[in-house]
Amino acid sequence: MTIDEKVLASFYDIISESKQEMYDRIAADRTKHLTVVLENIRKEHNASAVLRTCDCFGIQELHAIEKEHKYEIQRDIALGAGKWVDLYSYSEGENPTLDCLNKLKTKGYKLVATSPHTAQSINDLDITQPIALIFGTEKNGVSNQVLEMADELIRIPMYGFTESFNISVSAAIALNVLRQKMEQSTIDWKISQEEQIRLKIDWCTKIIRDGKSVENEIRRRHFEKE
Repeated sequence: MTIDEKVLASFYDIISESKQEMYDRIAADRTKHLTVVLENIRKEHNASAVLRTCDCFGIQELHAIEKEHKYEIQRDIALGAGKWVDLYSYSEGENPTLDCLNKLKTKGYKLVATSPHTAQSINDLDITQPIALIFGTEKNGVSNQVLEMADELIRIPMYGFTESFNISVSAAIALNVLRQKMEQSTIDWKISQEEQIRLKIDWCTKIIRDGKSVENEIRRRHFEKE
């Protein structure tokens, strides 16, 4: 067994069997093949709803660009999703948007911005390459910088008079479509076994008092035995 496997086994001796079963089941369906980027979202309830939606669709990472507006979580909306989804914030430096998008590009993500002013439907998006799906502000959408850096633009089909969906609704529809596309594909979109183990360790630390200290002590004991 690896050290991480031993650490997880030690945590599983502490937490309930029902929690173990839930962690194993949910971690096995987690993905980083698709990630979400929120750029300067103004309304806290929308930002929190997107975080909750990411958890519901098994999206492990969410990136928040905070150039003008800080990403705030409303607990009664997110319903604890902040424990289970990895949130990365970009607020430092002269250009947080550039920092975020360059980081994702370096990791191999295709930058896909949502816009009602493009012909390509989200239903036609090629998901072979990992995708960073970018949503902008409720009023103006994504910034010009995002539009310039995006590899592709997609829209969510609409059939009424209103030009756009609420941001949280847009995210829910888009993630539902792309999750189904991944599940129907042959691409390797789930996180690896090693990542699952590390993720489950992290989840364990979040439900145990002083979880990180407990993890450090468990690791120390295992290292001493070797």
